[in-house]
Amino acid sequence: MSLQKLARELDETARQSAAMLEGITDALELLTEKNLGKDPSARQAIQMIITALQGQDRIEQRCRNMALAARQFSLLPPTAPESVYDEIWAGLTLDELRVPSLSGVAKHQAHGEIELF
Repeated sequence: MSLQKLARELDETARQSAAMLEGITDALELLTEKNLGKDPSARQAIQMIITALQGQDRIEQRCRNMALAARQFSLLPPTAPESVYDEIWAGLTLDELRVPSLSGVAKHQAHGEIELF
């Protein structure tokens, strides 16, 4: 698979991931509008949904970052030094892609307060 095709597939994965959340977002808005947020169980469910939405957002961002990196890699000559590849990774947005020591470990770290974006 060419790097350009890989980039297109990552972009499509990000698009599909974002599209599937429309119904979930609508349901979350309904829950928050109907004063259900006062019920502790409903409040907990709302927080769980928000956390899941944030997880999807990170997956979408990762896909878009990897697609960008793949496009940049495809433009490099075969003789490009490893340092050029490292610079491309270093320029990405998400720390777990940009910082080699964090690669693949973001799921094990606390993500702080829940925010609705």
